[in-house]
Amino acid sequence: MHGRGRALDNVFVERLWRTVKEEEVYLREYTDGWQAEESLGSYFDYYCNERRHQSLKYRTPAEVYSSG
Repeated sequence: MHGRGRALDNVFVERLWRTVKEEEVYLREYTDGWQAEESLGSYFDYYCNERRHQSLKYRTPAEVYSSG
């Protein structure tokens, strides 16, 4: 992050939550917070370890992180 009040600081986080809502939250009906926590945990595991990202040249975030 570049500093307080910068317009671009939240772009990456906003995009992440948009994706999470579109691919997980809006497709499910959670009965309680525990179910939502478990389901979101599974989704983030998928997002980081299996889902390929165009902006990362079709690699997973885990692959990019482990490559240094």
